[in-house]
Amino acid sequence: MKLKTALTMLGVVSLLATAAKADDLADVKTAGQINVGIFSDFPPFSSASSDMSLKGYDIDVAQAIATALGVKLNLLSVTGQNRIAYLNDKRVDIIMSVGYSKERAAVIDFAAAYAPYYIAVIGPAALKVSGKDDLAGKTIAVNRGTLEDTSLTAAAPQSADIKRFENYNSVIQAFISGQTQLMVVGNDVGAQVLARQVELKPEQKFQLLTSPSHIGLRKNEDALKKAVNDVIATMETDKSLDTASKSWLKTPLNPADLKD
Repeated sequence: MKLKTALTMLGVVSLLATAAKADDLADVKTAGQINVGIFSDFPPFSSASSDMSLKGYDIDVAQAIATALGVKLNLLSVTGQNRIAYLNDKRVDIIMSVGYSKERAAVIDFAAAYAPYYIAVIGPAALKVSGKDDLAGKTIAVNRGTLEDTSLTAAAPQSADIKRFENYNSVIQAFISGQTQLMVVGNDVGAQVLARQVELKPEQKFQLLTSPSHIGLRKNEDALKKAVNDVIATMETDKSLDTASKSWLKTPLNPADLKD
């Protein structure tokens, strides 16, 4: 009986030792591919193109990581509700477009910020607005009850005329039709307007709130984290992140936008 118990304990110790030595980077290289969790309908960060392949800022960065590791990129669609579980269940190796929070940091780890995400005031080039004081007396469209709404409400002078709508399409329509002079949206929504409204010549006036996107990975995977961080650092240095920002977000990358 004692021998059986000892062998059982030895087996447990062996399993624990094996688990302790688990290395996601080594596993990725052995498998020859990296499984990346992405939102499949989150333009301009990721969305289906005319040939049904996924394109966007996140896809460019994910491909750069795969290329640097010498492996194939395998994209897997996730949602805001399941992506943390997918990561910790090892259904994906990393997840894109994750905003940092203390709650998330308790269950996953974060690589360096790689993409700007912010709430911006957008208006026509002809309208002079450079800060929150310039919102005085202006009509501004915003999606009701969102973070954009609360950020705008906190920043705007009392004389600002805030027009609240029930969805982003209504916000955009109010702005481009001239019902409002300005709109406040996230840079994902804003990029689409900047790209399409040539006659209006809209531009980002200033930011109300910044919360950059990180790449999420499992806890204690230091080798994979370093590898991802090295790729992001290289992309900053060689300006490929700036190229992706100009291509997809329609604005140059400001390094300050990658600071939490």
